[in-house]
Amino acid sequence: MKKFLSYVLNDEKPLHDRQLILMLTVTILAWIITLVEKTILGRNRFSNIALAAGIVIYILVTVVCVKMNKIRFGAVILTAGVCFGYIPATFFYSGGIYGDAPLWFLFSILFVCMALSGKAKIILLILDGVCAAVCWFISFHYPYIYPHNNSRIAHIYSLVAFFLIAVAVSIMMGFQNYLYKRENARSEKQKKEIEALNKSQNQFFSSMSHEIRTPINTIIGLNEMILREDISDEVADDAANIQSASRLLLHLINDILDMSKFASGQMELTPVIYHPGDMLSEIVGMLWLRAKEKGLEFHVNVAPNVPAELLGDEVRIKQILINVLNNAIKYTKEGSVSLSIQCGDRSDDELTVIYSVSDTGIGIKKENIPYLFTAFKRVDEENNRRIEGTGLGLSIVKQFVDLMEGRITVNSVYTKGSTFVIEIPQKIVGDQSIGEVDLETRTAATRRKEHRTRFTAAKARILVVDDNVSNLMVVSKLLRETKVQVETVSSGAEALKRTLDNFYHVIFMDHLMPEMNGIECLKAIRTQVGGHCKTTRVVALTANAGSESKALYESEGFDGYLVKPVTGDELERELARLLPADIVTYTGSDDEVLQETISWMNTNQQKKPLIITTESVADLPEDIIKKYGIAVLPHIVTTEEGSFRDGIDIEHNGLLRYMEDVTRKVTTSAPDIHVIEEFFAKQLTVAHNVIHFSISDKMTGSGYFAAKEASVAFDNVSVINTDHLSSGQGLVVIEACRMAEEGLSPEEIISRIEAAKSKIHTSFIVDNLDFLARAEQVSYRIANITKSLMLRPVLELKNGKMTIGGMYIGARERAWKKYIDSILKNEKNIDKRILFVTYVGLTKKEMDWIGEQIHERAKFKKIYFQTASPVIAVNCGAGTFGLLVRDEDGKNGW
Repeated sequence: MKKFLSYVLNDEKPLHDRQLILMLTVTILAWIITLVEKTILGRNRFSNIALAAGIVIYILVTVVCVKMNKIRFGAVILTAGVCFGYIPATFFYSGGIYGDAPLWFLFSILFVCMALSGKAKIILLILDGVCAAVCWFISFHYPYIYPHNNSRIAHIYSLVAFFLIAVAVSIMMGFQNYLYKRENARSEKQKKEIEALNKSQNQFFSSMSHEIRTPINTIIGLNEMILREDISDEVADDAANIQSASRLLLHLINDILDMSKFASGQMELTPVIYHPGDMLSEIVGMLWLRAKEKGLEFHVNVAPNVPAELLGDEVRIKQILINVLNNAIKYTKEGSVSLSIQCGDRSDDELTVIYSVSDTGIGIKKENIPYLFTAFKRVDEENNRRIEGTGLGLSIVKQFVDLMEGRITVNSVYTKGSTFVIEIPQKIVGDQSIGEVDLETRTAATRRKEHRTRFTAAKARILVVDDNVSNLMVVSKLLRETKVQVETVSSGAEALKRTLDNFYHVIFMDHLMPEMNGIECLKAIRTQVGGHCKTTRVVALTANAGSESKALYESEGFDGYLVKPVTGDELERELARLLPADIVTYTGSDDEVLQETISWMNTNQQKKPLIITTESVADLPEDIIKKYGIAVLPHIVTTEEGSFRDGIDIEHNGLLRYMEDVTRKVTTSAPDIHVIEEFFAKQLTVAHNVIHFSISDKMTGSGYFAAKEASVAFDNVSVINTDHLSSGQGLVVIEACRMAEEGLSPEEIISRIEAAKSKIHTSFIVDNLDFLARAEQVSYRIANITKSLMLRPVLELKNGKMTIGGMYIGARERAWKKYIDSILKNEKNIDKRILFVTYVGLTKKEMDWIGEQIHERAKFKKIYFQTASPVIAVNCGAGTFGLLVRDEDGKNGW
């Protein structure tokens, strides 16, 4: 019994196994009681012996399965024994439906449900039902084969069975409830432990952040004073490096603190009005030195229409950009790192700002991209093992972007570089834009810039309260040029002594101080009897960072909040805001300050929101390609002399002359994946998104699958199967370009194109099938038969497949007329804006004749006679042309 209880109550054992053991035990006990009952009533001795043997076998099988840890296997065997052994035997030896068997059949269903799971349960439930049906069938048709109980025995059997089954069910249900309560209690205990652990972790991170910020405040503050002094260029460079390294260390501390907030669900945004120019200036000042140390070029491109002021969480946006730029510099050995800022979708008061960070580094493998934003996960560890990092940066970036309801996408070619595109919606403040500014590369950061104080206030008196002497010294020195009268004390008690006898315009107050903290000191100042500073502005100057800290200080009555490490500019801005205007003399205008912060930007380069790309087999006219800025990916034509790029290294007339020798073999193919990846990467240097239109995926040599695989490395590249080729594919591309000009998003363009590309009609009439036979598209036998019968086939694309759309018999001109009639017979249903006549090897006289035939039947706004690409020429041969149109419905469908 002890072993049984220790097993059933052991939480380390699987719940299902413990439940099964209890079920088997209860069932065996019920059978033993049944055996005693039948023995007392003197029923069939053979059935009693069989029941006793069954009980012994069940006990043995149960013990063996537990010992061998084969409980699941044993469950199937034992359940089958119950359903197809004991229950049917009980039915036929205990009076059929006039005994206890019906109740035991119900018990068998419960037994199966609790003992088994998955397919085994379903199968045995079905078989149990079949077994019961068979028993009832036999009972109805052959009632004489089993003994009939008298009324007394039948009532005893059914009553005992009822109580036994009721007790068994009650025990099982009670046990389940007991287990669930235990599990809930354990879960609740674990939840409290996790909450306590999270609380301890957050307290640790917060304390760590506070303790590290205090010495960093001293380092950054004193270093700023060094940069203000008349020092040599070498010392200035060293000081600039210290400044950059200190801020990066502070940034890493913020990452760790933020990660704990995300884990505990406490992260909140703090939107403020900020100047993008100031923010970007600070970011570049931190990171450009790192780029310079590695010999990297560092470019910044800012669109002139970016607003001068925005409403957003400046601290978090800055954190996002620093993390991504830091990563780019870290993983780039040579070349450049670029930051681009542009405006995306804009409404009355909201704007999506697009930040793009590109590098020429090692890139990211396609299979690693899904793990890029996983905390503490570093992709491609083998190649990156010598590169330092926590693995936190991009995880925090993704979480911040999601919190801001933005979007981050990654486009990368392994060994070539990566581009991260971050889109963050923000509120627009005012009408002023950064504007067009002539900019130079920010090499000026290598030189120290003379500090120019914002104001002077010789009559202003301020008090600084901090238990750290270094912090007091830093604030005093940073404010020296403002000429304000700075007094310092190292405790709350000393502060109260000063405020009792003196008036101060502003007090900077630390929070965590021994004996009396900053909040207690503030309340004491506000209620101090005879004090001179009851209405003085008090600013929390603390190492406690975070939006929750700011909210705390606001609720406690502080008039401002500054986080250590603090800069001279931050102190000056806060004093300029709080000091009485009549004692402040300003030394520069806001416009001058704004001009200074953006003087390093480069607004010459802007990315387009979207670029449309396609393949050379789209057979588009050069003027359309230039008009819409379409990027064309050439297919490859391979001859005995080598491989050539379609439309660049080879043209179709020269190729036709080469193919006049029928022994010469020419093949065509799509470019390989690496070439397509480089093509996509190049397009993403000039546009944020790429939609690539490919030849039908059902055509031999289609580039769709290679393009689709290549696009996996880029979040901003979409590959569309046009289900067409030649200028039919071109028509799809033209419509996509028109939609892009209208400002439609990539998602809207793709949706509309997918819905309407069936409106395009692509077909060609060919002189013969010789060229298709040489290209192994059809057999030579078919080609010879059609030529001998003077059949002129029409090749037509239906659902992306090339089929024979018809045959015209007779001379070429007669066949051409019939083909033109078949295309233009319902000219009212054809969109008259554009028609492509795409041809291979036609003379000017033949083209003029085709043009006359078209004008007789329909009036098109624009007809393009377009030479087919060499890839098309290889498969069709001279004397081929096609009328490529779209339905009038297509105009609305687009």
